[in-house]
Amino acid sequence: MALARSWSVALLGIDGRVVEVEADIGAGMPGMKLVGLPDPGLKEAKDRVRAAVRNSDQKWPEQHVTLGLSPANLPKLGSGYDLSIAAAVLAASGAVSGSKLLGTVLLGELALDGRIRPVPGVLPALLAARKEGVRRAVVPTDSLFEAALVHDIEVLGAPHLRDLLAWMDDVEHLPTAGPVTEEEPPPVADLSDVIGQPEARWALEVAAAGGHHLLLVGPPGVGKTMLARRLPGLLPELSREESLEVTAVHSIEGKLSRSSPLIRIPPFVDPHHSTSIAALIGGGTDIAKPGIISRAHRGVLFLDEVCEFGGQRLESLRTVLEDGEVRIARRKGVVCYPARFQLVLATNPCPCAPPREADCDCTPFARRRYFGKLSGPLLDRIDLRVRLRPLTAMHAHAHEFEKPEPTAHVRTRVLRARERAAERWAAHGWRTNAEVPGPVLRREYALPRKTTVALDRGLDTGVLTARGVDRCLRVAWTLSDLAEADRPDAGHVAAALEFRDRQAA
Repeated sequence: MALARSWSVALLGIDGRVVEVEADIGAGMPGMKLVGLPDPGLKEAKDRVRAAVRNSDQKWPEQHVTLGLSPANLPKLGSGYDLSIAAAVLAASGAVSGSKLLGTVLLGELALDGRIRPVPGVLPALLAARKEGVRRAVVPTDSLFEAALVHDIEVLGAPHLRDLLAWMDDVEHLPTAGPVTEEEPPPVADLSDVIGQPEARWALEVAAAGGHHLLLVGPPGVGKTMLARRLPGLLPELSREESLEVTAVHSIEGKLSRSSPLIRIPPFVDPHHSTSIAALIGGGTDIAKPGIISRAHRGVLFLDEVCEFGGQRLESLRTVLEDGEVRIARRKGVVCYPARFQLVLATNPCPCAPPREADCDCTPFARRRYFGKLSGPLLDRIDLRVRLRPLTAMHAHAHEFEKPEPTAHVRTRVLRARERAAERWAAHGWRTNAEVPGPVLRREYALPRKTTVALDRGLDTGVLTARGVDRCLRVAWTLSDLAEADRPDAGHVAAALEFRDRQAA
């Protein structure tokens, strides 16, 4: 009887746990039994691994092989365990030494000829392994560019099963992950391309400075989409920790760039209005995959023609906007994906959407029904609401007299405001005003009563909800940061309330 162990990583969402793979070779009819909650893809590993071992000039044991994946109650998904299974079986049979397997995680799918194919999720898997104290990993050679993003762990690449076995016997060395090459990010669209719309440009600056959600309403062709696409250019680059969070989500989908895998620029995601709820939020059968909102983590989610999305899709965003994450329950477990994004909504004021409001032939009922797809609870979570006006002849030729302010100038003010906010909230771990809970703003950072009299009046008249008051306070702090004031005054509070009270339809 022979026993050997190797290690791999099981992913649940972007969280992972190190899995111990045990191979026991004992008496009995030749065959292989796999236990430990494998999914159908992993159950097929028995045939893949056996063929890969034979085609790598190794002999498969002619006895009964039992493979145990521990923790046994943890679902094991995918084909990333192939490499660890093959290594454990061959070490148990005595074909290779198993001494190097201790403290090493193995990730990779085996082709029938022994080639090691890349698998999705290498980055979050290695981050989880490092967190549990693992200091060495072997991954497919084609995944080294991604694995190199994880520091404080030795990462080796294996192109073929033969190379891994030779490394285990100290016959040859495996290549290590080289330094990460980071290309310059592509140029972003500039705000100077947007003509007119001073109120919307100011709202975009406020949204960028405080991390606030934004609603743009106006007829076609006035610049709603142009403004939304220029928001990422105003945002600061992601920190190292934020970059790894965002890159981990994209790694699970297998959509990382080989030339520049680390995502440093806030992502911009703009799904079509026909997108399903599962694609938007995340879904799947056994364990849910990340959705569009998770791809927008730490970036911007832009819903153009938002009234065409339908009520169910929009209402599914309500909890996410508050929590900054999405929890999805499926048959084999509950997964949590990060989804802290800035939501930008754009819509026409009515179904016919003529260039001039005076030409609208929609009935009042049709207008209410169209815009009513944005429910009150959803709108209550939108901090800034702006109505864009049709361009006039003077607006269209304004560039002949005064050049619109470029992104670089606005971004400088945004970064200064963000620095002030980050310094103020550093002790609490928040970086933007939009992240600050309402109780903190009302107690520890309470404003004088004469400053908030407009909010009290809004509560009395029913114009504001308690949540609306909290969001007005957040916007007021952002306005004071942009003005480089120590704390908001009555003017900042009134301006925040005006953003919230602005008629959108």
